[in-house]
Amino acid sequence: MNDFLRGFKDFALRGNVIDLAVGVVIGAAFGKIVSSLVSDIIMPPIGLLLGGIDFSDFFISLNGQHAATLAEAKAAGIPVIAYGSFLNAVVQFLIVAFAIYLVIKQINNLYPKKEAPVKPMRTCPFCKQDVDEEATRCPHCTSELVPEKKAS
Repeated sequence: MNDFLRGFKDFALRGNVIDLAVGVVIGAAFGKIVSSLVSDIIMPPIGLLLGGIDFSDFFISLNGQHAATLAEAKAAGIPVIAYGSFLNAVVQFLIVAFAIYLVIKQINNLYPKKEAPVKPMRTCPFCKQDVDEEATRCPHCTSELVPEKKAS
């Protein structure tokens, strides 16, 4: 039992696990901010431009009963497809995806790009294209190549 607890402690206190936990907490908080941004700031002007429409109240009643708002339909137990809430969720996702893209792009700019090592090349005597110096056949014209003798 002691080994089990020691193993769990080693796992839980490893740097990556703690970093992941912090990331999840910050991500949850960021999700709430984005949710508020979409529902309180972005969607109301879009709804106003479209004639004072509140997207969160867009729904389809599945049993034919009518309700003025989604809240009334849910309170009455009417089964609905709440596609307005889905639209809000799609906008939220797009904002989160765009924000993550911007963050990752900035992180990638901080680190220098690793350049691939340049392979030594030679020229095919038949088609004059660059060919790997170890190639025995040209990939462009398929001619057989004689290995070059290396100077010693």
